[in-house]
Amino acid sequence: MADTAKVKSSFNDVMARRFSRTFQRAAQGLSAEDIAQSGARDAFFAPVDALAADVQAKGGAFLSFGHYDYLGVSGHPAVIEAGVAALRQFGAGAGASRLVGGERLAHRALEQAMAGFLGAEATLMMISGYLANLSLIPHLLTAQDLLIIDSLAHNSIASTARTGGYDCRTFAHNDCDALERILEAERGNYRQVLIVTEGLFSMDGDIPDLPRLLAMKERHDAWLMLDEAHSYGVLGATGRGITEHFGIDPRRIDISVGTLSKSFGASGGFIAAAAHVIEWLRYTLPGFVFSVGLSPATVATVRAALELLVAEPERLDRLRETSAYFLRRARDAGLNTGPAIGIAVVPVLFDSTAQTMRMAKRLRDAGIYAPPVAQVGVPVDSPRIRFFLTANHTRADIDRVIGLLAQPD
Repeated sequence: MADTAKVKSSFNDVMARRFSRTFQRAAQGLSAEDIAQSGARDAFFAPVDALAADVQAKGGAFLSFGHYDYLGVSGHPAVIEAGVAALRQFGAGAGASRLVGGERLAHRALEQAMAGFLGAEATLMMISGYLANLSLIPHLLTAQDLLIIDSLAHNSIASTARTGGYDCRTFAHNDCDALERILEAERGNYRQVLIVTEGLFSMDGDIPDLPRLLAMKERHDAWLMLDEAHSYGVLGATGRGITEHFGIDPRRIDISVGTLSKSFGASGGFIAAAAHVIEWLRYTLPGFVFSVGLSPATVATVRAALELLVAEPERLDRLRETSAYFLRRARDAGLNTGPAIGIAVVPVLFDSTAQTMRMAKRLRDAGIYAPPVAQVGVPVDSPRIRFFLTANHTRADIDRVIGLLAQPD
């Protein structure tokens, strides 16, 4: 018993030290006084429903720029009713992995509808967008292959560099010249090469040069995978992603990954590819085969959200107009928005973590939820507040935010 107690104590002590170091990194550059004044410890894991209730109880109007319901569909009556109806008919869960008993007719129907919308041959729904990347990339590559990723690719992509037996290289963010140099030097040394980047980068709000990426991947006989988590439902005339934005046939992309938590207002992820690729993954991809299927309620809400996207293109128009207005107002106010193109995701960068925390607290005190991003997820010298714009935001909302940010610190 004494040995067991000692092990438990040692484990807890180690975990306590790790937590302390984690918070110190997240708040790097903050003194104890800074932490107290900025409310840094309150900046993360905020109980948003409680914050909203508190603001409203005081007669204020709560406003969130911290959630990525880009098209404003998650609270739409049709979406809610679809989920409620599925919950009543099928219950709360899928019941099992779809391979061994969790499938409903609605799962395949949603996959077919999503594929039709995107212009892909087929899609495969996953329980998590993060899991889709983490499971897919190691499944595609062997020890004879090379993975090449953008240096600012999402953690779900970057983490796969450590999970497989293949080699990995990174190229400077959106630097096609750097990618070209890697391909010229390395392509001949590997059986297959997989290039992975994003359609719309979630921290900077910028996009890659897809036409050039395609030209390089075809010239060097490589594969190209796009993470379109933030670009599906956002980019392109009808929201079909970065290929539509550039007028490119989506079938030229070898494989794409999307999420259900951004433009579709729910949770989960999916993979889009040629039909034979998706059928192979359906029987072999660990993150699909050994995970439970999407709940019937989630499937129903996503299907309703997809139908809204198609039936109400004005939602995308509002998102574009609102995003462009935010970018213009922020830049006119002298705020640093980095390389953002001005749709859906617009960061405002600050000189220090301390300033970022103070600005986030200023917004929070005014009933505006826009959490800081410092150290975790971005370089230490690029702290920011990342603003997610939606079709439901108004110019008055944006004016309110910019007015607060533009005040002297």
